[in-house]
Amino acid sequence: MNERLFHRKNHYVPRLALKRFESSPGRVWTYRTLVTHPNVPFWKETSTSAVAYHEHLYTRVIGDHLSDEVERWFDAEFEAPAEDALAKATSDRRLSPDDWRRLVAFLAAQFVRTPSRLLQNLRRWEQTLPAVLQESLERAVREVGAAKDAGTPIEQKPSPNREYVPAKVTVTRGVGNEPGHVRLEAVSGRGMWLFSMRHLLTQRLDILHGHRWTILRAPKDTPWFTSDDPVLMLRFHSPQQFDLAGKWNEQGTEIMLPLSPQHLLYTQVGQRPPMRGETMPREQAMLLRRIIAQNAYRVILSSTRDPEVPVLRSRIVDSSRVREEMEQWSRWHDDQVAAERGDES
Repeated sequence: MNERLFHRKNHYVPRLALKRFESSPGRVWTYRTLVTHPNVPFWKETSTSAVAYHEHLYTRVIGDHLSDEVERWFDAEFEAPAEDALAKATSDRRLSPDDWRRLVAFLAAQFVRTPSRLLQNLRRWEQTLPAVLQESLERAVREVGAAKDAGTPIEQKPSPNREYVPAKVTVTRGVGNEPGHVRLEAVSGRGMWLFSMRHLLTQRLDILHGHRWTILRAPKDTPWFTSDDPVLMLRFHSPQQFDLAGKWNEQGTEIMLPLSPQHLLYTQVGQRPPMRGETMPREQAMLLRRIIAQNAYRVILSSTRDPEVPVLRSRIVDSSRVREEMEQWSRWHDDQVAAERGDES
C-alpha cells in the first residue's frame, strides 16, 4: 500500500483562492515586486501550482518525525469548507449563515498564514519574547512557591496548542547554600508561528464572526487583483493618511479580501456595512487598488496584465537581494529543524 502523500509544498495563497483570478485554466498573471534585472517583463503567466508557496513552510517537527498536519488542517477546516461558499459569493447567489461563517474563517486563515505575517511576527517576537518568557517563568515560580507553602497540589492549567511551542525548561539544583536556577527557553521561529496561527484560528475567530460582513462589487473596468498578502487590515483617515496595521477588533478597522476581480469580502469594525452587491464608488476603488498593490509582499496576482499595477507598485531591481531571499528560503526548513532540536551547528 502506498504511503499517503506528504504535503511539503505549502501554498500560503491556496489555489482555491486563485481560482477566480485565473487568466486561463490553471494559470494566473504574476507581477514580481523584487526582480533581478530591469529587463524582466512586468507580467508573467504562471501556473497556480507554481506560485505563492514555499516548501515545508508549515511542517511541524515531532521528535524525530516531520508532520504536515498543519497544512492538512488548513485544507480540512478552512479551504474545503469554503469552496462552495466562495462559488456562491462570486456568482452572486444567496449565502446562508454557514456560508458567511466559512468565508470569514477562510479570510482569517488567509490572513495568518503568509510569509509577510511570519516576518512581522518574527520582528515582534525578537523584541518582546525575552520579557514574556521571564514574566511567565517568574509567575510559575510564584505559583509553585505559594502552593508549596499552603501544602496544596500544584494546579495544572490547560494551555491550548502549547505543544506547538518549541520550549525547554532547564533546572539547575543549588549546591550547599547556593540557590538553584530555572531557565525557560523558546525558539521564535516556525513552531512559535504555528502556535500563533492555531491560537488565533481556534481561540479568537469568534471576534471576526461577531462583525457584520458584506460583499462589494468593483466598478466596471476597475477590477480587483490580489497578492501574496491579500487580507487588508486598513485604518483609514484620508487618502494621504492611512495604514495597514488595523486589528481584528479595533473600532473603525476595515477588513477586506478580494474574492474575484469583481467581488470583495468586506467589514468595518463597529459599523453597519453597505448592502451586499453594492458597487464601490470609483474613486474609492482606485484608491483600494493602490492599497492592495502596496500591501503585496513579493507578488501581485491578476486575471489580466493590468497596465496600472507597475505605476501603483514600483519594482525593486536587486539581483543580490533576490539571491539572498532564495537562499534563505532554501535553508528555511533545515534551519528551523536545527533550532527546534537544539542543534549546536
